[in-house]
Amino acid sequence: MEELDVMEDGRKTSSRLQPGDSQTDAAHLYPPPPSPDPVSPLTHLGTLLAGHDAARTGGWDRRLDPGGQGCRLPGTTREPGRQPHPDQSVTILHAKVAQKSYGNEKRFFCPPPCVYISGHGWRVMQDHLKAAGYGDAVYRVCGYMCLDSSCQSQTDTFKLVFDEQPNSRVSMFACAKSLYISDQDKRKHFRLLLRLFLGNGQEVGSFQSRMIKVISKPSQKRQSMKNADLCISSGSRVALFNRLRSQTVSTRYLSADRGGFIASARQWTAFTISLVEDQCADQRDFVLSEGFICYGCVVQLVCTDSGVALPPLVIRKVNKQHAILDVDEPVSQLHKCAFQFRDDPQTYLCLSNDTIIQHQAASSVRDQSKVVLNDGSCWTIIGVEAVEFTFNQGLACIQTPVSPVPVIIGMEVNGGGHVAMLEIHGENFSPLLKVWFGNSEAETMFKSPKSLLCVVPDVSVFSDGWHCLRRIITVPLSLVRSDGLVYRTSFSFTFTPELQPALPARGAGGGKREEEMEGGQDGDTLLDSIHQEFTRANFHLFMQS
Repeated sequence: MEELDVMEDGRKTSSRLQPGDSQTDAAHLYPPPPSPDPVSPLTHLGTLLAGHDAARTGGWDRRLDPGGQGCRLPGTTREPGRQPHPDQSVTILHAKVAQKSYGNEKRFFCPPPCVYISGHGWRVMQDHLKAAGYGDAVYRVCGYMCLDSSCQSQTDTFKLVFDEQPNSRVSMFACAKSLYISDQDKRKHFRLLLRLFLGNGQEVGSFQSRMIKVISKPSQKRQSMKNADLCISSGSRVALFNRLRSQTVSTRYLSADRGGFIASARQWTAFTISLVEDQCADQRDFVLSEGFICYGCVVQLVCTDSGVALPPLVIRKVNKQHAILDVDEPVSQLHKCAFQFRDDPQTYLCLSNDTIIQHQAASSVRDQSKVVLNDGSCWTIIGVEAVEFTFNQGLACIQTPVSPVPVIIGMEVNGGGHVAMLEIHGENFSPLLKVWFGNSEAETMFKSPKSLLCVVPDVSVFSDGWHCLRRIITVPLSLVRSDGLVYRTSFSFTFTPELQPALPARGAGGGKREEEMEGGQDGDTLLDSIHQEFTRANFHLFMQS
């Protein structure tokens, strides 16, 4: 029986999957089943939990034969004393919506799009260039960001200045402060285009953001399901900023830093906002729920990068520097709001210069359903997106750009049992790509730039040759270009056991059992050969059709 189980990315954590990260929690994520009964392989799909590698049970990554015949993932090595080549990552963080500029005004995107370059692979690449005799300026990374329009002029392109981040997992950081979309651009949606280069002019690649919706101004009407894309949903990512006296130069962003919270003028943090069920007996515990965020609801804000969380807060609508207590409409993009501490209703989340404090608010004398706020307690909320591109150049530095970077959107299994086909849906696919299950290359067919088809490897590849599976095995999925460039993905493929009734014993004598055992080995060999031929024929049938 074939079971399909596609899981979304974990919502309460933000660190992204990097093969090679710590696997301390893998045993907790993928505990082995207790039953010792004979089993057969069952496969399903999954998305790797952020911050964790696939559980490497069954010894699949240790069965590489010393003769060099075993499959291995490009970027790894079996030579003594040599470590696997580390990954390189490019992350673009940006808002979901952007206000259009009219006439000569320039409404710069707020918060500004940010680029994070991380992964030790960048340092390894720089060391290779330095060893080759290049100067310091050659291996410095520079970048340019603009809108994805062919009519963009050079003046509309923002040059990124990267800053080193010595005490962070991020190597370099830059933000594009002066990007905007004018009223001459009639599009309702657009993407940001990032181009990275080395100091010698060699192009690293081009990277695109998620789709950004263009709006004229924040909607003040009560939102409905027709405008669901403008509502803030539970489990989504948001950014918060404060603009004192409506001055652009005074904009401060809520940011997490070293386990605390600050108001930063440059760097901003993406927070996961989740609805909290407020009927918990223990005020220290909370249960998350789904749906749209509405005013008057209790929410939890968790930094998607560090996991640091604010106490439970009640979100309130702000109108003319007053928090409105009797409004329960959905929260919309770029709305002004306030955050009331659930356990101390008189205090609100507030900034004072670069410090986050608790502001003691007073009720309005004229209207008890309103609370008077100061400037530092009024926040603007906006949904944000993060798109990450992770690749690995292997042991040799690749001179060609890594773009276009393939992006996987979804997957589905066709067939089942010992003959399963995996269809991958996404963008930027090409005939040069192969699908890899862990360290095993799969036979891959290119169908279109948005679809790939591959044969799921037999579970014996990952379980030391055993066809019967007694434990869960999860392997990461990667896409590998013909020149050896590895594209990491956040998706995984899991082989799970399926219980079957034990075969009844036949005959009273032990001799017959031994004969059956010998015959069973011959039968396994015959079934294996039939399986291989059928898989190959089935795959080529897909290619011909």
